[in-house]
Amino acid sequence: MITVARKAGVWTVTIDRQDKANALTRAMLGELAEIARAAEGAARVLVLTGAGKVFSAGADLDEARAGLATDPVWEELSGTIARLPCLTIAALNGSLAGGAFGMALACDLRVAVTGAKFFYPVMKLGFLPQPSDPGRLAALVGPSRAKLILMAGAKLTADEALAAGLVDRLCAPEELGVTVEALAADAQGATAAHVAAIKAMI
Repeated sequence: MITVARKAGVWTVTIDRQDKANALTRAMLGELAEIARAAEGAARVLVLTGAGKVFSAGADLDEARAGLATDPVWEELSGTIARLPCLTIAALNGSLAGGAFGMALACDLRVAVTGAKFFYPVMKLGFLPQPSDPGRLAALVGPSRAKLILMAGAKLTADEALAAGLVDRLCAPEELGVTVEALAADAQGATAAHVAAIKAMI
């Protein structure tokens, strides 16, 4: 359900559980964190994407009810991604929901297809967001919009997400790969140390 393609310093990690809208299980989250740890020092660019028309619906509902919604594995994953010295890109091939926000917020860049929707319904579901998510979200979109998403349950369109600063680029679905390749090109052509140095300065 998780695949990794490695090509010339670019690691593309794909969530592929299309029959469940790429909903994430505990095992999948653990595997994603393990891949992210392995990428340190080995990848110059890490791309996270999904198969099909949805990036991820968040937690698998059955596992969420059994405790996954509050499992520290979410924070472990987002923290591992955030600490990576390489360029990290969330290539959002479709809607981003719930706990899946964490890994996208932890990335350096977010590229989304034009039909994507963005929502994080923790207030409605009675859960707290993962600890680092509100701060990362507010840093991108500001406190009021963070509250709009987390407290008022707003569902943003791709255009609204771009205007708010939640995503950095929009493209047609068929152009997602090309768009990500263009954004990754400079880091791909640099040394890992150079990529890490510029990221550290920022």
